Amino acid sequence: MAEHTSPPRTVVVTGASGGIGRACAVAFAARGDRLALVARGRAGLEGAVREAEQAGAAKAIAIEADVADPKAVEAAVQQAEEELGPVDVWVNVAFTSVFAPFTEITPAEFRRVTEVSYLGYVYATGAVLRRMLPRNRGVIVQVGSAIAYRGIPLQTAYSGAKHALQGWHEALRCELLAAGTRVRSTMVQMPAVNTPQFDWVRSRLPRRAQPVPPIYQPEVAARAVLYAADHPQRREYWVGGSTVATLVANAVVPGLLDRYLARTGFASQQTPQPQPADQPDNLFEPVDARQDFGAHGRFDDRAKAHSVQQWASHAVGAAAGRVRRLLGRPGTQT
Repeated sequence: MAEHTSPPRTVVVTGASGGIGRACAVAFAARGDRLALVARGRAGLEGAVREAEQAGAAKAIAIEADVADPKAVEAAVQQAEEELGPVDVWVNVAFTSVFAPFTEITPAEFRRVTEVSYLGYVYATGAVLRRMLPRNRGVIVQVGSAIAYRGIPLQTAYSGAKHALQGWHEALRCELLAAGTRVRSTMVQMPAVNTPQFDWVRSRLPRRAQPVPPIYQPEVAARAVLYAADHPQRREYWVGGSTVATLVANAVVPGLLDRYLARTGFASQQTPQPQPADQPDNLFEPVDARQDFGAHGRFDDRAKAHSVQQWASHAVGAAAGRVRRLLGRPGTQT
């Protein structure tokens, strides 16, 4: 876990009822921060608040909101600041997807994935920046994916949203740097993570959906988010050796990677078990409105609890920071 010695901060996490968002909520809570947890599912949110309080949160509140609705996001920011104080850290996690070939995804489905997984980040960041910029402080962490650089088959809507998120974030960072503000935005590119989404994602696949191995536990992702929140000078962080390998391969031999994913991308995203006929999906309505699914999915027996790459990246960053302090140089935007 990243070291944290400052007073409790006000932290808002979207998509906090499950998966990475839920793990982030618990991780920030363990450091005594004040938390506003945003999601659509009431049962999932209540479970997240309980876990945050048990972990040591100074205070935790639940805010039901759909990030695809800019008015709801604006109201969520307002409520968080009224009940907890000025937002110090905002973490964008909320997303949704459709597992299907592009030709089988309807325009309404494609629009919905884009509105949640891309525009939800845009709306939330805009709302919180309107408060952070006049105060000249604050950190926004955008939770991305290796898919932000490397699209994969059966996830065209999600791949498009993550690519859009990456380009938007780069442009936003340039504007913040040009303004000379102390407000920072950084991005964390995640690997495949063991979350409940694979039991509630809308899917037209013949077999049950799964993350592309290797799979990591959501706590690995949460540790990366906490570190990014504490060290937002870096433009982005890559989590997991698979993320690094994928992004490097895509930069060097993208055509070869196209062919590789064409051969392997369909089978690697499905288990041998057939898709249940009655599997729910959360595209338009929350699945965790009445049942709390927690942070983990059904892949605990295969998921990694640690990432050597993540540890090495943070260790190198910490060493570089100590060298800069010894030399009397400020941190740089990289």
